[in-house]
Amino acid sequence: MLVAWGALSTTLGAQSRGNRTHAIGFGFVATVGDNWQVETAEIGYVHRPRRGLAAISLAARLGTFINESMMVGGMRGFVTGATLSGRTRMKSIAQLGQDEHGTGIGLDVTLEVTGYHASHSPLPQGAHWMAVSLLPAISIGNGDRPHFALVIGPTAFFSGTKPAMRGLLALRGEAPLARRERRP
Repeated sequence: MLVAWGALSTTLGAQSRGNRTHAIGFGFVATVGDNWQVETAEIGYVHRPRRGLAAISLAARLGTFINESMMVGGMRGFVTGATLSGRTRMKSIAQLGQDEHGTGIGLDVTLEVTGYHASHSPLPQGAHWMAVSLLPAISIGNGDRPHFALVIGPTAFFSGTKPAMRGLLALRGEAPLARRERRP
């Protein structure tokens, strides 16, 4: 993941003041519930369209299963996932800083679909399952600036077995990608 982060990151000095419609997304995502939980790190590409949704992203997740009922040795197997998500525009509830250039604080909603693949899965879903999540968030940041969110909401797991409902908790961030100047 560090190699991917290094390859995707660019220098801050190269960023322009114009509209930055591309960003890198990163975060920590965990399902919550009793016994076994999925805890993953997430990194991905974010596109911020001018109209419609505030952001559309494609991300990869890598993590493990954690047994929250055990004090020692509660980790088992690995899990990977690919996520496609869309985030609504933020409804502002407060602002930090100056009136013209302040940082917005508000609420938004993310809808995401994730496909998971696991090794040594302790979950009844087995090694492969899909999750659909509707995630309200408290967000900080607006426009083409960095964006941070605390996301919590329901997620439904679908597989060959009976569907299951879990909670999902995520800490997420987005940082605009730099534009490179064209050289003659």
